[in-house]
Amino acid sequence: MALSISVVVLLVVLTVVFLRSGRLKFTHALVCMLLGFYLAGSSLAPDIQNGLSGAADVVSSVRP
Repeated sequence: MALSISVVVLLVVLTVVFLRSGRLKFTHALVCMLLGFYLAGSSLAPDIQNGLSGAADVVSSVRP
């Protein structure tokens, strides 16, 4: 749960930075947000969640 909240906060911060710098238009951000909601409600959501969890496990197991 903590990882998903961190990813959401990071994505919100990046979106705000891109919107303020003029590199991302509001309509583009809105389309991306709608795509995320539709993906979350689709049958692909569990596969996406498992893939992200697996990637997070791999990254967290790497020791510098």
